[in-house]
Amino acid sequence: MQVFVLGFLNPLSNKVTCQCSTRSLSLMTLGAVASMILAIGGAAVFSALHKIDEGHVGVYYRGGALLTTTSGPGFHLMLPFITTFKSVQTTLQTDEVKNVPCGTSGGVMIYFDRIEVVNYLAPSAVYSIVRNFTADYDKALIFNKVHHELNQFCSVHALQEVYIGLFDQIDENLKLTLQEDLTSMAPGLIIQAVRVTKPNIPESIRRNYELMESERTKLLVAAETQKVVEKEAETERKKAVIEAEKVAQVSEIKFEQKVMEKEIEKKISEIEDGAFIARQKAKADAEFYTAQRAAEGNKLKLTPEYLQLMKFKAIAANSKIYFGSEIPHMFMDSGPGSSSSTASKAIDALSEGILDLE
Repeated sequence: MQVFVLGFLNPLSNKVTCQCSTRSLSLMTLGAVASMILAIGGAAVFSALHKIDEGHVGVYYRGGALLTTTSGPGFHLMLPFITTFKSVQTTLQTDEVKNVPCGTSGGVMIYFDRIEVVNYLAPSAVYSIVRNFTADYDKALIFNKVHHELNQFCSVHALQEVYIGLFDQIDENLKLTLQEDLTSMAPGLIIQAVRVTKPNIPESIRRNYELMESERTKLLVAAETQKVVEKEAETERKKAVIEAEKVAQVSEIKFEQKVMEKEIEKKISEIEDGAFIARQKAKADAEFYTAQRAAEGNKLKLTPEYLQLMKFKAIAANSKIYFGSEIPHMFMDSGPGSSSSTASKAIDALSEGILDLE
């Protein structure tokens, strides 16, 4: 506030006299009031105007009561200083539940460092879920449920099942269980996926598991080595079988080749024998024909007159002619052995020939 003061010097009293302008005071009062009104109006406008981001839905409270009105993305107005709003995300979001304790059926306490729950809220279900579970619905519907369901799972399973045997099923079981409860309690809140990290177990138990895993690895290595040896032996056996089959096939081919050669030789021999028989038959037929024709010719030639002529020619050709029934002893060999008999037979034959000539 500004105050205008007018001052002047009175020469008679040597004192300064001040007079305040009434008009100036009234103007200053009006300016202050206007400034206050503008400030209050600006604050009201600032309080009334708000923005809802894309992928969110706005819900409104008036005096702590939830209004039925909701709003989408963009700028909106509301009653200043009376109405408040909250922005509720409806796109995919990941809620992280950290350091979840879990007691197994054997009494061992383990901790899950982080459990991620990927979920989204349908825009049409925003009002009902916020009305029933407030705008921080994920605390009641996800965080607390994860703690409860995970403890339920651990309480009926041993440490070995939770840590190793059934660990790959925890996330899927947790997702199905959460979604089953949410379907009945909060329709429109969808669980997309659940990711569970490996739990922290006591150090002594962890070392035992590592030792057990090491021994299991050695066993697997031994089993794989045995399989390799068996495969190598099987390969060698198959190679030997293949080699034996190859030798047998080669032997069979050679045998068939030899048989084929023998059959060819047999056929060639049969052909040659057939040709030889044909030649001999032709030759015999020719000789038979010759002999037959000669016999036919002799039959025609050897007439009684011709035979008589040949007889006389034979007699005339002999330088000596012996008459009588015996051959002189000069034609006989007096020595021993078969020569005398041979000569005797010759003499007999000659005698018979001579007698025939007579």
